[in-house]
Amino acid sequence: MTMDLYQHTAKELRQKLLGKECSAAEIAQSVFSRIDACEERVGAYVTLDRENALAAAEAVDKKIAAGEEIGPLAGIPVAVKDNICTRDVLTTCASRMLYNFRPPYNATVVERLQGADYVMTGKANMDEFAMGSSSETSYFKKTANPHDLTRVPGGSSGGSAAAVAAGEAVLSLGSDTGGSIRQPASLCGVIGLKPTYGSVSRYGLVAFASSLDQIGPFGRCVEDVAALYGVICGKDPMDATTARHDYPDFAAALKGDVKGLRVGVPKEYFGPGVDPEVKELVHGALRELEGAGAVLREISLPSTEYALPAYYIISSAEASSNLARFDGVKYGFRAEEYDSLTDMYEKTRSQGFGDEVKRRIMLGTFVLSSGYYDAYYNKAKLFQKALRAEFAAAFQDCDVIATPTSPTTAFKLGENIGDPLKMYAADICTIAVNIAGLPGLSVPCGSSQGMPVGMQLIGPRFSEARLFDAAYAFQQLRGGSLCSVAALA
Repeated sequence: MTMDLYQHTAKELRQKLLGKECSAAEIAQSVFSRIDACEERVGAYVTLDRENALAAAEAVDKKIAAGEEIGPLAGIPVAVKDNICTRDVLTTCASRMLYNFRPPYNATVVERLQGADYVMTGKANMDEFAMGSSSETSYFKKTANPHDLTRVPGGSSGGSAAAVAAGEAVLSLGSDTGGSIRQPASLCGVIGLKPTYGSVSRYGLVAFASSLDQIGPFGRCVEDVAALYGVICGKDPMDATTARHDYPDFAAALKGDVKGLRVGVPKEYFGPGVDPEVKELVHGALRELEGAGAVLREISLPSTEYALPAYYIISSAEASSNLARFDGVKYGFRAEEYDSLTDMYEKTRSQGFGDEVKRRIMLGTFVLSSGYYDAYYNKAKLFQKALRAEFAAAFQDCDVIATPTSPTTAFKLGENIGDPLKMYAADICTIAVNIAGLPGLSVPCGSSQGMPVGMQLIGPRFSEARLFDAAYAFQQLRGGSLCSVAALA
């Protein structure tokens, strides 16, 4: 049976473009036809940018016709998370506070994507200001999981993951502060990378927690994710936290050889709270890697149990500072009726932010307040240093660490939204990676009762090439494919 263009990977579409089997305009039209068919049910986007997308596709076709060199993502439809600034295109962070904000500039990653000749389909839905694990806190809409429309896609980059899983985009960008790329990748059955902190510019990313935030890619095959990451990574003079580092051609470097690869399996990530079927599927994937020559080693990361409280102290503290700028004065939402400047501030922030955002601002303000800074925030930062040392010690004896990405499969829409602690626990397997500044890659490793399960591969700083290669080997063991477009049953 012939596949529609939207069902193909970026690697396959590039081959078709270069072989003149299709045009960039036809690819874009195929993806938008898919959006028209299922977006009402999925809700992956806050804003669609059809006109500009088709114009960008036509520009690629003109380049090809003229015999000009085209970029590595030429003609590939990419969804961009709605907290990444796009010039003159709404960037709302899925919040009432920024419901009408059109940035006057592009984020660095968007500039790099434009240089690679990509086609932006639109801005993907998310949890408000990236605070959430289900994409249910968006002011505009809830996003559904394409594999079961009654379930969540994960969050906060739920729209980015759902768009790729549903065929509403070929690739997408998300951001990851505590698991916001990897967890929705796991729940939606796609591949998602949280890069090393400092490898991708945060310039133009609306900040949540500046010491933890990273932009990263989603895709349906390892080669695609590697190619997209290769475009967006690298030093940026506009972001002082980006590191000087020599990055390889990640896609070209894929070999798929895991012979002798030492894989650490931390016992703390397979304990209480992790669904038994999830454990078994991850263990099954590890046995497949072992059969291909990898060496499994049980390890211990005893500080794991403290990662969740430390994360919510650090991230909330930074959020309370970063979100102080949203006051109704310069841009975004402003309360209509107020009696004074102070009253305008109070009403704007009360009406403009949702409950989860206000919860985190209040928590962050508390831990930074006089008398509590040392007891909470300073202690959490000391823990961060200790956790980094613990991971560094673990990597003396192993090359990568493998864990479940999420402790469970996707839960029902509305199931956990009223229980913040239960919602926060959804990120228990991913949070430590952000605190330590390490790269983490989620790859599908099976399904439980029809819902996808992801395996997380963690490496030392700047070891993305190693993670990609391990994932590529697993992809080859699984017959060359880990993901397919959801049927939207």
